[in-house]
Amino acid sequence: MEKILSDCIFCKIVKNEIFCYKVYEDDLVLAFLDINPLNIGHTLVIPKQHSNDALNMSDELNGQVFRVCKRVALSLKRLGLDICSGVNIYSAIGSDAGQVIFHTHFHVVPRFQGDNFVFTKDSNIELSGDEFLNLSKKISQNIEDFS
Repeated sequence: MEKILSDCIFCKIVKNEIFCYKVYEDDLVLAFLDINPLNIGHTLVIPKQHSNDALNMSDELNGQVFRVCKRVALSLKRLGLDICSGVNIYSAIGSDAGQVIFHTHFHVVPRFQGDNFVFTKDSNIELSGDEFLNLSKKISQNIEDFS
């Protein structure tokens, strides 16, 4: 079926070898909470099939990945937890752009007024396992409404 790399952390997540706080999954795409979030609700959306970046994926797969990004963003905005009055959706392509994990992934980062968020390497927030679990469940419950 898919090309999976044994040494890729995201491929290991797809194969359930590494745990994730899943918010969405279909045959082609997986979305889960970033364990080093830039803001609460920061979600990663990845294709299940390995590719280094979005430029190497088919238009159809890119479309499905972005549809899931949109559904995650709408779900985050709906939560009403004062966590999301805006959203950044982005993908770094190449090490010079800041890509660290070379498996295509899009960041869906909730934004709110006064969050003082800047894109820096060490600007992550801290969440407990229970906070991750509760948040992933809330996002997942909302996401099905946006198909």
